[in-house]
Formats: sequence, C-alpha cells, structure tokens
Amino acid sequence: MRKVRLRATKLGKIRFTSHRDIARVWERALRRAELPVASSQGFTPRPRISFGLALPTGAESIAEYVDVDLAEELTDEEVAGLPAALTPLLPDGFDVLVAAERPPSGGSLQEVVTSCTWELWAPMLDVRHHRDACLLMDAVSLPLDRERKGKRSADDVRPLILDLRVSSENHGRLIADTATTGRGLRPSELAQVAYPHVDPLDVRVLRTHQWIDHDGERRELLPCDFRASTRMQELAQPALVDTSPDEVLV
Repeated sequence: MRKVRLRATKLGKIRFTSHRDIARVWERALRRAELPVASSQGFTPRPRISFGLALPTGAESIAEYVDVDLAEELTDEEVAGLPAALTPLLPDGFDVLVAAERPPSGGSLQEVVTSCTWELWAPMLDVRHHRDACLLMDAVSLPLDRERKGKRSADDVRPLILDLRVSSENHGRLIADTATTGRGLRPSELAQVAYPHVDPLDVRVLRTHQWIDHDGERRELLPCDFRASTRMQELAQPALVDTSPDEVLV
C-alpha cells in the first residue's frame, strides 16, 4: 500500500462550501480519476482519505492537505502527475499544487500540525490598522469571550498568537502565525481582537501554511512555490475574487 499526500487550494466561491461537502468532492474526484484508493474495513467501507485541519467556512487557503491510501503501487512519475490529473476533475478554486509520498512514520495531519499562517485583509483596513494589530504581541493577556458546548467563558488567547506582522509583499495584509494545539484560535476570533472596530465577518482570511515541528524546527508539510503560478496569483487577489456565495458548485 502506498500513501500519498496532496496539497491543494480552496479559493473563490468554493470557500463557502463546508468541510463535509469538500470531503465528498474529493471522493468523487479520486473516483473519476480511477485511482486505486484503498477502503476501510467493516459493513460500510469508506475510501481511506484523511484531511488536515478543517478550514472555517468562508476562509480561503493555498495550503489544504489530503492524505490518500492507495491499494496499489504508483510509480514516482504517476505520483508527480497527480496534480495535473486531479485538478480538472475538481470545482473551480481547487487546484492540486503538489503530490508526494507520505512519510511512513508520524501521526495524522490533524495530530502533527502545530501552527498555521494566515493572511487577513479587508477594504476598510489599511497598513495603519495592521500595524496597530501587531501591537497585540506586547500584550500580557488577551481575554476573549468564547462559547463551547453551550457555555461561555473568557479565555486568554494571547498564548495562541505566535507572531503578527505586516506583509512585506502586500502592505494591505496582516500575516499571523497561530498555534493549533489545544483549543486553537479561529481566524474570525483573531480578527475580533485585532480589529475591534470591524465586524469579523468583513475580514477576509487566507491560510498560506500548515506547519509541523521536526526536531525542534518548524517545517512545512509540502513546500510549494505557489506564487510562481500566474493562476495562483490571480485567484489570491481579493479584488478579483467574488465575495458572493451564490452559484457554488460541488
């Protein structure tokens, strides 16, 4: 059995599709590609597909991960050709960027990812607002009222914010590194504390990286020079992406 890891995007209108629906989209695409996906045991066998940390509905990403167990061996050339084979079978906004054999050791994607990098922006925000948000790094604590299982409590979310900085490439965006261990910080919650004068629903977010810890060093699951692709540059531009949830096709 061979284990393959895929890195893909989720950009544009498809961002309004739920994580559960996205799983069905992937199952159909893998079936249409006629890949020998392994199945689970039991009365209701399911394709052996696992996903990384769930992306909040409405958020975009260029760092979504899918692990696929194959019942048959693929050559290295066939694995390298998976992005070109799968992308046409997925809805617009999904592009498989890179494929590689999954390391034989290590836990699931949801277990090994320790932090994520996000970009945040909105039409009413400029570089001054982002610089003010960076001052949160100097705070001793950041209490945030959050609800869990019907109960509300004030949690200190400061330890979950690892770094804040203004993008060196686009000064209209804030770059944030957040921890995923324990009860992670949702990007909408980060927007709430970073821009208290703005409705968090008006802040656009893009996940750019999911990181793991390897011998004390932060590493990316599957590095990819996505900005070298003209298509990725176009899709990642907020002015070119429709904000309407209408006509999402799955």
